[in-house]
Order: sequence, then C-alpha cells, then structure tokens
Amino acid sequence: MIPPEPLLGDPLPVPSPSPDMLERMARRRSAPAQALGEPGPTPEQVRDLIRLGARVPDHGKLAPWRFVVIERPAKDVLVDRLRTLSAAQPDPDKALAKLAKLAAAPVTLLVISRTTPGHKVPEWEQALSSGAVCMALLQGAHALGFGANWITDWYAYAPEALALLGVGAGEKVAGFIHLGTPAEPPLERARPDAAALTTVWRPAY
Repeated sequence: MIPPEPLLGDPLPVPSPSPDMLERMARRRSAPAQALGEPGPTPEQVRDLIRLGARVPDHGKLAPWRFVVIERPAKDVLVDRLRTLSAAQPDPDKALAKLAKLAAAPVTLLVISRTTPGHKVPEWEQALSSGAVCMALLQGAHALGFGANWITDWYAYAPEALALLGVGAGEKVAGFIHLGTPAEPPLERARPDAAALTTVWRPAY
C-alpha cells in the first residue's frame, strides 16, 4: 500500500498540496486504548509502519531509538507477568487497571529511546527524535485505517517491568503505540487555543 523505500541518493518529490493529508491531520484523534480490538495490522503492515516511523528527522543520523513488536500470544504472557508486578506498585489496584490498555490492542509497538551521552548532537535532540517516531507511527496507523494510541504507564518506568521488556541500561521508553480497530468512532476532545500559545518574534531596536 505504501510506496517502496527510495534508494540512497534518489531524488524525492517536491511536496505538493495534499488535501487528504491535511484533513487527516486536522481530524486526527487518538482512539481509547481499551477500545482497540481486532483486526489489528498484519505483520506486513507493522513492517511498513516501522519503516515510516524510521523516516523522522534524526540529527546526526544516530537512529537514537529502536522498536519492539508485541503481538499475541506473547502479549498475553507479558500482561500476565505485569499483573504480578502490579502488586508491588504504590497503588496496586490502579496499576492493575492500567493493564487493560495494553491487553486490549491486538498489536503494540514499543518505541525505546537510546540516546548517546556526550555526542555532538545534544541528548535532548536525540530524545525529541524518539517522540517524532511515536507521532509518525500514529499518523501512519491512521493512514492505514487503524486506530492508535500513544501512552506510557507505570510499566514504562518500573525497573522490574523494564527488565521484563528488555529495556537496557541508558534506554528509556518513549511510548507504547497501541494499534487496532476502534469499537466506535472516538469523540473530539477539548483542544488548546493555539493562537493564545503563539507569539511572533520581532527584534528590539
């Protein structure tokens, strides 16, 4: 469904107006994670999404992120083990309830940030690239006709959960991207007043 990967050095098209893309961006809405069900993306679509996600701005070409695909039945095992770990969290009942988001979606993509300290590219810029990956995955999922939700929960921070997920030293979870088909259309939520958050810089003479 998506075009093939360009070859290194290929001239790429100069952007032209895309009403479809503009409409998708203007109406983009995360679907509630608990409401994401079958069908989810196929393995081929997951590979396509990852390829799209990896095309984000990446100062220094460091690829300061990596992907973990979580599918069933492995996801069911993960959720079961996290249920055990939830008992040790500050609010066990809340931690257990949070697992419903992870359990519902047919497929979850885990985006892991892996910044390089001391590099000429500031760590902050490397981390921002991971956030851009998560957003690109959301946009790509919507373009493929799926609902998506980008979240982190306690298992993105608890050391025992990170070890279970294979998150190594110096790595952080940028987000869990839950993918599936929404049970019903998501409703629009309150949005910030963009004009109130915008200023125009002018030099002081």
